[in-house]
Amino acid sequence: MIFGVDIILLLGIINLSLILFQLLSGLRLIKVKYKTHKLLGIILFFTASIHGIYAIIINYI
Repeated sequence: MIFGVDIILLLGIINLSLILFQLLSGLRLIKVKYKTHKLLGIILFFTASIHGIYAIIINYI
């Protein structure tokens, strides 16, 4: 827990915000450079992976 919030929940909220940003920038509703879009996509991949692996560990092991 971080500040009384479960890590899985925190990573889920971060992932949701990154997905929304990626969607809006991909649809060109938010204008960002390609480099920013790519970097945040990579960050999204790693945070989603950590989120999923941690959830599996907590629930099944």
